[in-house]
Amino acid sequence: MTFLRSVLLNIFILLWTPLVGVPGIVLVWFNRRKVKCVTTLWARGVVCAAQKLTGIRYQVLGREHLPQQGSYIFACKHQSAWETISILMLLDNPAIVLKQELLKLPVFGWYARHSGMIPVDRSGSSKALRTMLRAAEEAKAQGRPIVIFPEGTRSAPGTRPELHPGMAGLYAFLNLPLVPAALNSGLVWGRESFTKYPGMITVQIHPAIAPGLSRADMTARVHAAINSLEEEGSSL
Repeated sequence: MTFLRSVLLNIFILLWTPLVGVPGIVLVWFNRRKVKCVTTLWARGVVCAAQKLTGIRYQVLGREHLPQQGSYIFACKHQSAWETISILMLLDNPAIVLKQELLKLPVFGWYARHSGMIPVDRSGSSKALRTMLRAAEEAKAQGRPIVIFPEGTRSAPGTRPELHPGMAGLYAFLNLPLVPAALNSGLVWGRESFTKYPGMITVQIHPAIAPGLSRADMTARVHAAINSLEEEGSSL
């Protein structure tokens, strides 16, 4: 039954994406500001379907730590596709640092380009870093939260990968507060598993780290914060 529910969820996503995305393109074409409405609607639909079809629920702790005004960096643990979807509705108009290859996806890629997401070339070249920083600076000027998954790719529950240097580059260049967040989505929505399991995803938002810390100090604090649920132990 769990496998069948996972099949239904994937069918829903395959149908929901063009159902919302294709008509939305026309709306966005006439009014660029509507892109946030379309992406938020799509994300809410997927998260709601995941709850109804597979029993995946979620809770967000520590919302009070999110700055109420202005831009900030949101550095989040990355275990599954769930957070890449849900972040579109959990934060207000986020600019997400994402793999450049995702821009080639149908529908999703079009919205990523037109909603001011921040594509990154994973070659790690100085040119790629400069391109990312310029895009992030534009998002800062617009007062948007800038989302980065500092581990670079999805990690299995219980692991604590080293953090990629892109987050430190953003922190030093933008001079913004950095809000770290832990989560345990991989327990129910595995990074390499088709089957989705019922359970509660916890997102734990930690107090903001003020700008101006040394790279080593900031990185150590972020690494500890985003792995806090791993240390406490999480169960379904």
